[in-house]
Amino acid sequence: MSERRLVELVDANGTAVGACEVAEAHTPPGRLHRAFSVLLFDGSGRVLMHRRALDKSRFPGVWTNTCCSHPAPGADLIDSARQRLEEELGLRVDELREMGRFVYRADDHASDVVEHEYDHVLVGECDADPTPDPSEIHSWRWMAPGEVREALRRHPERHSPWLSGVLRFTIE
Repeated sequence: MSERRLVELVDANGTAVGACEVAEAHTPPGRLHRAFSVLLFDGSGRVLMHRRALDKSRFPGVWTNTCCSHPAPGADLIDSARQRLEEELGLRVDELREMGRFVYRADDHASDVVEHEYDHVLVGECDADPTPDPSEIHSWRWMAPGEVREALRRHPERHSPWLSGVLRFTIE
């Protein structure tokens, strides 16, 4: 994702209050902005997880939910998420539904950036295997929900700081 793309700044209630570039939103101390996190489930109830590319500017190499990104200011949230699923994973998903929202803030000390996001949690179904963009995704796998919870419990440092919030609405 280009660090020059615009993100929508929001207040604590999720009301739009402006816009700035991705890089600025993630510069310490961080600016609260809209994001989405998608979890896709297959027909067996497994969830598609991925490991972020090793050269990502924020939290590289950690395991996280199927897809996460930011809608452009004023853009439709669901359409933005569906587009990102196609760009990052080569997956077309007909339907996504919102399961909840939460705010989190996390410092990535390795790269001196901050995530401060008003995150919309979206879920959908898909039985196809992805064809990921290697600039976004290092690796991926389908996991049973219990496996995801156990991996996060045992090794939280190997997972994105927002994953526990996403799981709260989906598989916990």
